[in-house]
Amino acid sequence: MSLALPSPDEKGGLLRRLSDLFMRRPKLFLALLLAPPLAWLGIAYLGSLAALLAQSFFSIDEFSGLIVREFTLKTYGELLAPANLDIIIRTVTMAALVTLLGAVIAFPIAYFAARYARGRLKAVFYLLIMLPLWSSYLVRVYAWKLILAKEGVVTYLADHTGTRALLDAWLSLPIVGGPSLSISYTGTFLVFLYLWLPFMILPIQASLERVPKSLIEAAGDLGADPRKTFTTVIFPLALPGIVAGSIFTFSLTLGDYITPQIVGSSTLFLGQAVYTQQGVAGNIPLAAAFSVVPIVIMGIYLTVAKRMGAFDAL
Repeated sequence: MSLALPSPDEKGGLLRRLSDLFMRRPKLFLALLLAPPLAWLGIAYLGSLAALLAQSFFSIDEFSGLIVREFTLKTYGELLAPANLDIIIRTVTMAALVTLLGAVIAFPIAYFAARYARGRLKAVFYLLIMLPLWSSYLVRVYAWKLILAKEGVVTYLADHTGTRALLDAWLSLPIVGGPSLSISYTGTFLVFLYLWLPFMILPIQASLERVPKSLIEAAGDLGADPRKTFTTVIFPLALPGIVAGSIFTFSLTLGDYITPQIVGSSTLFLGQAVYTQQGVAGNIPLAAAFSVVPIVIMGIYLTVAKRMGAFDAL
């Protein structure tokens, strides 16, 4: 028995028939194109996430340490314990503060880039914004650890500018202070702000680019001063970009567990709590319940952001 290979004409005919089929049925071609990435997303990402979240409805036996695979809401009740509730409040507060100050700092930068930067200056702007993202995340965090350390750059500058007393006074404050900036909430806040600021600047800059100049000129022709033009024309149109940027900064701060582990005090954040409960304590149900918290918060956040048109600025 001999196997006959298809001739070049037959190969061409097969490809032509497939091409004709896809031309007649473009949705079939799109489905075949999206099937592999959707399968990967569904199985590897959503599947593993669903498996983890299912664990949140189990509990752990306090004596044997084994997981009791019976449906219960007891684990979610443990989230309301004072120590766990503090972790949630601390993380959400930190994420909200980083997002708010990030928006305040990012807006003028984005406004300058959108309205005034042209040509080479705009290229330099993008380079400066993106440059930190080209280096390792860990390198940047450890660099800030050295900058904020007691013998670091900030303390050195404070000593040589006569502001050491001001720095010590800030570090002596409850909650925000600590032995040094690198072991305080202030240090954690500064590093978060540095890390996620580019993700706030770029969406705002993109939304400001879309503000038609004709609207600004029309506002001026109708007698609006620069402040009125900003508050009634520019800012409302840029708001979706601010909300889009806040999605990045808020969610990234909410889920980060490396930064507060390197820079900050020994108190836990949500990401650290998940890591500790799953990797150290072996309490997978409680780790899964902690994982649900940012998912629920971001679900609500994204719903509100969508209604404000934030996704149009992405």
